[in-house]
Amino acid sequence: MGSGSERLRFGLILPQGWADDLNGLGFEHLKRFAVDAEALGFDSLWAYDHFIPYREYRPFTGRPMLECWTLLSAIAGVTSRIRVGQVVTCNSYRSPALLAKMASTLDYISNGRLEFGIGAGWYEEEYVSYGYDFPSARVRIEQLDEALQIIRSMWVDEVSTFNGKHYRVRDAVNYPKPVQKPHPPIMVGGAGRMLLKVAARHADVYNCPFADTDELRSRLDTLKEHCTSMKRDYNSIVKSLLMRVIIADDNDKLRERIAMVKRRDESIDEFIARSKGSAIIGSPDEVAGKLQGYASMGVEHFILHLLPMDEGFEESLRLLIEACKRV
Repeated sequence: MGSGSERLRFGLILPQGWADDLNGLGFEHLKRFAVDAEALGFDSLWAYDHFIPYREYRPFTGRPMLECWTLLSAIAGVTSRIRVGQVVTCNSYRSPALLAKMASTLDYISNGRLEFGIGAGWYEEEYVSYGYDFPSARVRIEQLDEALQIIRSMWVDEVSTFNGKHYRVRDAVNYPKPVQKPHPPIMVGGAGRMLLKVAARHADVYNCPFADTDELRSRLDTLKEHCTSMKRDYNSIVKSLLMRVIIADDNDKLRERIAMVKRRDESIDEFIARSKGSAIIGSPDEVAGKLQGYASMGVEHFILHLLPMDEGFEESLRLLIEACKRV
């Protein structure tokens, strides 16, 4: 998609409740969102792997927050072409062997449409709330590194045995294998030198979450350093970016949409300033221009969280796909 490069791909975050983005809509609306996204030509649909809403939205604790893997399985059943993935699975929440089995099953039932996103986890409040231990970042990244060795083995080997510092499996069997060969694309998401080292070692795709151009350049430079030290081809890793998007075709509508997602204690202009590194805001031409700026830095894969969600989401989807086609 896009006139600038046939390599560019554009995915969407499914409304899920993480940012209060279900906005009172039911699952029928969510299914329609997925079907419409597929019909318009978006490449993929994604869900966050969280159990409680982001802390900024916690006053809305009575609203639904849908579980990632269950949601994606349901969406795979109502679509036929569009790919589905996690941005990103929290490694801590499921054992690697179970996660390998879940991923194989989803790839199987979707006829080879899984994008396997995974990260080390970070949301301490969520860990504590659901009874998970929250070790140091170093330990969580060590666990991620071991988990990816187990998962890859269980996808491609007849049986898997692994004895690590954090995880062990013995003669683990996983059938059916994924439809995609040799396995579904592995997308490692996050930031920090240690995490990027794991991405350099294991990832087919690196996902950079919510970064302005300076932050993105720094993270990609670090990834390249790790690839060089490991003698891995940096260009063999697809570079992906996760960003929120607020789009409208005139300024009054744009400000109305910003007003729907900003905090109650801030102005529209304060929200725009605060969101510089985490959101792309503007008309279709402005959104296209900002996406093109990231693409010129090497981003080939965009995962876009369209905000706000309401019953008129079809118009926002149409404007966004128009912007993407101009990149």
